[in-house]
Amino acid sequence: MDEVGERDGWRCWLCDEPVDPSMSTNDPRGPSIDAVITKARAKKAGPAEERLAHVGCNTKKGAKAAVVAWPEHLFVVDPAPIIGVVERLTRKGGREVVARVPTRADGGEAATWLVDRVSRLAPDLDVVARVDPGGGQYLLVLETR
Repeated sequence: MDEVGERDGWRCWLCDEPVDPSMSTNDPRGPSIDAVITKARAKKAGPAEERLAHVGCNTKKGAKAAVVAWPEHLFVVDPAPIIGVVERLTRKGGREVVARVPTRADGGEAATWLVDRVSRLAPDLDVVARVDPGGGQYLLVLETR
């Protein structure tokens, strides 16, 4: 647990909130290990990647595909599922439109949050976010470097 916790900076990979290593593993906010099986890993039949999660987040997720939520304070329209985007960019590289935003400022705030979140979700994936004009609105684009 300590090794995974240190590597993940004692943050839950699902909700991105801090995990207190001293809390009981019977407490919903306590630490647990989640075996992350991505589509790519399932096809290769390799070992699951272990990530730190709160007991409650891990239990709520169960055996379903994980969902990393976009924060409610960001003004984004039609946001893409973050885990799917990260998996595709990890496999193929390139760029993806991940959301629409009404203003460049909204896009800038969302871009800052997204790059920070992806850096913890997939530390080896080097990405940059751009806000591009498109059709009277702006597009939030995530691309690999």
